[in-house]
Amino acid sequence: MQNDIILEATGLTKEFLGFVAVKDVNLRVRRHSIHALIGPNGAGKTTCFNLLTHFLVPTSGRIRFNGVDITGRSPAAIARMGLVRSFQISAVFPHLTVRDNVRVALQRPLRNSFQFWRSDSMLDRLNDRALALIEAVGLAPYAGLPAVELPYGRKRALEIATTLALEPEMLLLDEPMAGLAHEDIDRIAQLIRKVAADRTVLMVEHNMSVVADLSDTITVLARGEKLAEGPYAEVSKHPQVIEAYVGTGHG
Repeated sequence: MQNDIILEATGLTKEFLGFVAVKDVNLRVRRHSIHALIGPNGAGKTTCFNLLTHFLVPTSGRIRFNGVDITGRSPAAIARMGLVRSFQISAVFPHLTVRDNVRVALQRPLRNSFQFWRSDSMLDRLNDRALALIEAVGLAPYAGLPAVELPYGRKRALEIATTLALEPEMLLLDEPMAGLAHEDIDRIAQLIRKVAADRTVLMVEHNMSVVADLSDTITVLARGEKLAEGPYAEVSKHPQVIEAYVGTGHG
């Protein structure tokens, strides 16, 4: 069963000048699942997410990925291990085309990023892979369009494509539906489901309809502590979860 767990946090705690934002959180994410981290405003979910991706260093606790203790490692080192946070790259260069954005991202594992001005022949070898990724996220009709001209929802798809270029084993999505129109929400939700077919996804998300539809497991945080965990049908009926959300919305 341990091999079924790809990411595990034990006793995860973060203090800011005496304020405990995350307190003794234990989290286990199953391989090839979609796991959502939710909670009302001030629950500590964003802090927890930043701890898991090491954009924040935990005050105490340990984090293991594929059985390896990654506590204290840099986000870049963790990404090279296959645990990649979408949108951390911010590699959407507005005046490059969609194709060229993905080609730049594809260079990163080769350790020769940002050399697109040096060798057209080298980049041309990445064309097939870039176009495959672009098609996978539904952007094939926009391949030659500058990224700045993409609608907001399509930019989100491009960000996912550049993340997939790193060939992650596990993808962490930070509020992937934030700011999207209804038709874009449906599109990105379908994309997340497709991406998760052969990867693991952990996401922080406010849209409860999306969470209910996509997630295999949901972890609910409140005031920095884990309140409940399980499938949506179970946690949505949990008395403490209902109490935590009453009057607060799903923020």
